[in-house]
Amino acid sequence: MYKAETHGISVTVTPRFVEEESSPGESRYFFAYTVEITNNGIDRVQLRSRHWRIVDGRGALQEVRGAGVVGKQPVLGPGESFSYTSGCPLTTPDGTMEGTYTMATADGGSFEAAIPAFSLDSPHARRVLH
Repeated sequence: MYKAETHGISVTVTPRFVEEESSPGESRYFFAYTVEITNNGIDRVQLRSRHWRIVDGRGALQEVRGAGVVGKQPVLGPGESFSYTSGCPLTTPDGTMEGTYTMATADGGSFEAAIPAFSLDSPHARRVLH
């Protein structure tokens, strides 16, 4: 589990490798991740957009931007949480993801809530000790 907090918005990510949706012989590795967003602040906020930085095991960067998450732009009052699960295919058996959510405030402002960097690891990744 990976966690970050920005301006009272806590983002917790739990990734996992999905063997049944992967085909290592065809360089397809599928990862699922569950995100829980909790408003520990005192103001109502709305998740407006996301920005992901996905890096595969070769160091290739892919950036993904879009409105909301899983088709939603949840509003979170103080103490409220929102969870969702999504996925990421890679052509390598390992990689990393991190990013930000743009959160809108009731007064018309906004801020970027950090999504913690997390590791995507499959049992097919070659382990190297340094």
